[in-house]
Amino acid sequence: MRIVNSSTANIFAALVLGATAMVCPGPAAPAQTGSVKPGSTKSYEIDVPGTKTWVDTNVDVRGGAKLRFTATGEITYPADTSYKGKSRTSGTFGPDGLPRGWADLIHQYAVKDAGHGALIGRIGSDAYAQAFLVGASKNYDVPVAGRLFLGLNQSMSEASTADGSFHVTIEVLDEGSADAIGVGGPAETRLQGITSDLLSKIPRRVSDPNGNPGDMVNVLIVGTQDQVVQVFTAAGWVQVDKSVGGALLSAVMGTMEKKDYLTMPMSVLYLFNRPQDYGFAHGEPVKVAMSRNHLRAWKSPYEVAGRPLWCIAATHDIGFERDQRNNGVTHKIDPAIDGEREYVNGTLSGTGLVVQRDHVTPADPLTTAKTATGGEFHSDGRIVVLVLKDTKSASN
Repeated sequence: MRIVNSSTANIFAALVLGATAMVCPGPAAPAQTGSVKPGSTKSYEIDVPGTKTWVDTNVDVRGGAKLRFTATGEITYPADTSYKGKSRTSGTFGPDGLPRGWADLIHQYAVKDAGHGALIGRIGSDAYAQAFLVGASKNYDVPVAGRLFLGLNQSMSEASTADGSFHVTIEVLDEGSADAIGVGGPAETRLQGITSDLLSKIPRRVSDPNGNPGDMVNVLIVGTQDQVVQVFTAAGWVQVDKSVGGALLSAVMGTMEKKDYLTMPMSVLYLFNRPQDYGFAHGEPVKVAMSRNHLRAWKSPYEVAGRPLWCIAATHDIGFERDQRNNGVTHKIDPAIDGEREYVNGTLSGTGLVVQRDHVTPADPLTTAKTATGGEFHSDGRIVVLVLKDTKSASN
């Protein structure tokens, strides 16, 4: 929920691209039981065709597992002059991919800093998991338990013209821990320190500068300031710009550096009688002018187990609508607001930096309301609580 400058919002063109997970023929993974003995390594062979965006390896891994990838093979992109007569990057390449070209800026790639067509991986659902570069060779520490997928750093439209494949060897050097938390488990537990008395002190909603109630507080995080920034950064969220002017400058610089631009500014809202401490966004790079996942974070006056408690108001922008306060233009949020709560839960839990989580229901749950700009939203009234890994070196 925020007012946007219409000229700024029109900077970016909307482009809808997706990814489909596909199963690749290959050896199914046996149940991961016990640790791999020293000197012993499990190995899997997987082919990743250029015509597939994601391939299901059928390999399930534990949190803390150590993997080694090696890849060979070649894939070819034919010349493509469909973008305003300018050819995108084309040619034959190996698992490290092709250098990114100017025409690649209009495409959404899973790993923004990796080569065009490079071999990439992810652990778990494409709805939450943060993709990582594999390339020709990679040692990788698995943050959370889940299914391993391999793919190419490309769009589905590019996959339709690709020719060739990569052959990937996956070695499990260490199987990790069966007790490590994953995105879907273990079962939620009651969290010490999150009491009904504490929940009664947390405002249900934030407000605009005029005091009009707005978005609901739907996420609580226990951790220091450094830990909060670390988990959002690891999950692929970016801090937003403070002003429209800053956004325009960053857009230009981001284009010059061939980086995806995700930092469209958000308006200032208030909780505990002060503006948000942080704003974070997570979205499709070429659609952020109208659609992105975003949130505001406030450090509360309260602590849990000696660490600060942070209050988060998270919403999903899905377009534009009329601001009923002033007839201006503002972002329209998805009224099913619990989906964004679970998006935050999933993306942050996927980093391996969340050690406990739970859903709690305050005594006065908010189930339906309107934002400060007049948009409606509804909820089951629950708040997700995430406890971050306690890295002692981080400051408050």
